[in-house]
Amino acid sequence: MEEPKKKANIKVSGMSCASCALNVEKSLKNLEGVDEAQVNLGTEEATVEYNPERLDLSQLETAVEEAGYGVVNEKVTIKVGGMSCAMCVKAIEDVLSKLDGVSTVTVNLASEKAYVTYNPKMVTVEDMKNAINELGYQYLGVEGETGDLEEKLRLKDLKEKRNRIIVGFGFSIPLMVMMYSNIMLPVPMPEFMLAVSILPFIYVSYPIFTAGYRALHNHNLDMDVMYSMGIGVAYVSSVLGTFNIVLTPDFMFYETALMLAAFLMMGRWLETRAKGNTSTAIKKLIGMQPKTATIIKEGVEVSLPIEELVVDDLVVVKPGEKIPADGMVVDGESYVDESTITGEPIPVLKNAGKTVVGGTINKNGALKFKTMKIGKDTVLSQIIKLVETAQGSKPPVQRIADTAVTYFIPTVLIIAITAFLVWYVALGSTLLFGLTVLISILVVACPCALGLATPTAVTVGIGRGAELGILVKNGEALEISEKIQTVLFDKTGTLTRGKPEVTDILTLDKSLNTDKSIDTDSMDEKFLLQVAASVENNSEHPLAGAIVNKAREKGLKILETRNFESFSGKGIKAVLNDVIQGYDETRSQNVSGEVVVGNRSLLADKNISLTEKLESKLLKLESEGKTAVVVAIDSRTAGVIAVADTLKESTVDAIHELQNMGLDVGMITGDNAGTADAIAKKVGIEKVISEVLPQDKAREVKRLQDKGDVVAFVGDGVNDAPALAQSDVGIAIGSGTDIAIESGDIVLVKDNLLDAVAGVQLSRKVMGRIKLNLFWAFAYNAVLIPVAAGLLYPTFGITFRPEYAGLAMALSSVTVVSLSLLLKGYVPPVKKLKTQ
Repeated sequence: MEEPKKKANIKVSGMSCASCALNVEKSLKNLEGVDEAQVNLGTEEATVEYNPERLDLSQLETAVEEAGYGVVNEKVTIKVGGMSCAMCVKAIEDVLSKLDGVSTVTVNLASEKAYVTYNPKMVTVEDMKNAINELGYQYLGVEGETGDLEEKLRLKDLKEKRNRIIVGFGFSIPLMVMMYSNIMLPVPMPEFMLAVSILPFIYVSYPIFTAGYRALHNHNLDMDVMYSMGIGVAYVSSVLGTFNIVLTPDFMFYETALMLAAFLMMGRWLETRAKGNTSTAIKKLIGMQPKTATIIKEGVEVSLPIEELVVDDLVVVKPGEKIPADGMVVDGESYVDESTITGEPIPVLKNAGKTVVGGTINKNGALKFKTMKIGKDTVLSQIIKLVETAQGSKPPVQRIADTAVTYFIPTVLIIAITAFLVWYVALGSTLLFGLTVLISILVVACPCALGLATPTAVTVGIGRGAELGILVKNGEALEISEKIQTVLFDKTGTLTRGKPEVTDILTLDKSLNTDKSIDTDSMDEKFLLQVAASVENNSEHPLAGAIVNKAREKGLKILETRNFESFSGKGIKAVLNDVIQGYDETRSQNVSGEVVVGNRSLLADKNISLTEKLESKLLKLESEGKTAVVVAIDSRTAGVIAVADTLKESTVDAIHELQNMGLDVGMITGDNAGTADAIAKKVGIEKVISEVLPQDKAREVKRLQDKGDVVAFVGDGVNDAPALAQSDVGIAIGSGTDIAIESGDIVLVKDNLLDAVAGVQLSRKVMGRIKLNLFWAFAYNAVLIPVAAGLLYPTFGITFRPEYAGLAMALSSVTVVSLSLLLKGYVPPVKKLKTQ
């Protein structure tokens, strides 16, 4: 038999030569199941023939990425209507995954969205639309293109469900009263109940039967099939009993079938309402985007739709208006409320040179600013995209529910049929009792709670995080954050403000009193500072900035240099172009040689020795928590400049809280051991990793992981990218509205370390709620299915009537969603602290 074959066209990025193309080809051909692979360097495409039974498109793409190249795919978020349970999610994921060109699919039942990564050369959104519609669900459009359609359809659906509930209970309750009160009627009771109930039953149960038919037509077993069987058996038994066909008039379930259908509809109605509330955070973020902007064009104010803004437009924002884009203020002064982005309630003063962010509110003055980022590039748009993507992700714990749902319905059907046969055939109970047990089991079983347990908690929890200024990028980050054992902080810019200042300037002749082997009689503090600043002016390191700023404060001229060279984690060197003269009135000191500014390691590399007196002074400065750099001129030491960085206000509290949570806290820095230990002692950190070069921070994280630790790394998101990527959870500290969205697994909008603690606490809370939801969902089924099967009847005489089974089923999903909704009001304990 010939093996099935498929062809995939993969767009590859990062290839620069024929060797790259050969590498990609080799990686693909090494996969078992690939028959042929050809890479075209000109079009940057890989064409692959493969056996779809042995591997899929995502594995081909992984092979390309593992070879060191990129795969160019597109992502789309599709709104889907008509989903009612976890089996619907599985059906849509399966049908979309089978489309050639689709890499990954994740469907979120709570938000009713499908998140698809696909190859646009192989499949289109139109193909996805057709697949969803053919499956019997509703394609409602692509996220961002449907306007208010989703909300209108949701309201229409709620109204229809409400009407069916009213009709269902409006007829079933009076029928039940008449049935048990023995009211005398001119016609027999069975015929009367059939005549009264048939139209309401068809109206109320129609969506359930059509959904069940759709599932069977697509060879799926879902809850609608079970519900259809339950209420169908109840109603058909009643009809057969009415006309004495096989069954007797004792089998009267008319009011039960109608009430069951009403309860099922009530459960769906409550669930739909609750699910609508899970995404209020994202709706609030989207609502922050203004619809129009006022720009100055040829000296005249012109109002235009936000979509027509371009970069470098001059925008006017009046008091009370929302800022329409990201930009820089060129004129005016006003306070701006940035609480919607940062969570900080206190408005921020904005004037010329300050940046503003779209979606924030101008308070009291008029501002003019030049647009820098518009549309999807703004901070607000990036946050919205991040939150939407994160809400659609699945934490690994979801696999428990996914696996359970796969086997759930077949298992319930087996239990229901077995229970019926045991009671009716083996134990000799009446057919009426056997059918009652069968119907109760089919109705009470509910995987919906399992399907909603994780996505509702993730959706609400991540939305709540966004409101608090804590951007969690995916569900996996939530789950791993709960398991963190060690939190490793970068020092500069994370524990400290990242704005060091010069504290000490010690010259060789006056301050250190060492030998006079070089001519240093006039080498005073200003001279040393000017020499060091002129060289450091070429560097972007925070310490360099501190030395240069100090020189400028003193009014010193920054001199030109040449042959600049930086030694990562050690220091710098350069040659002065100018000759410095005139600091001593009696003579001049000329310097035009090579200047080295750095730590002991660099001086050792340059064979520049340190005297005992100098080493002693360095140790003293370092014991005070200062970073001391040595300045050497023409291969001889000339002096020491000490720089200190102040701790952030939130640092001590944040470290203390993490330690109270049972976490190990460490600090990693390029500083020498003395300086690092002094800082660590101030904040209460015992684990210190010092003298680490920037490129080696990731290696230190890996070393801790190799010991079995689950490590979170907290850094600034720019300089610490490798360490953030290596850690199990990378937490990137932002600086207000200037945030690097792609920098970590958790991105903190504010430059506040307490938010790092809040992020861990939020993760623990969400994961705790997911586990509670899953426990409730499993416990509900584990307890009520045996009760419905009559397990308690022989001993206690307790049975589970179908009506009560329907009510319990309706409440199960609502309970899970309601537990998740409680997260909307969650405030991490650390947020209640006042920074000391």
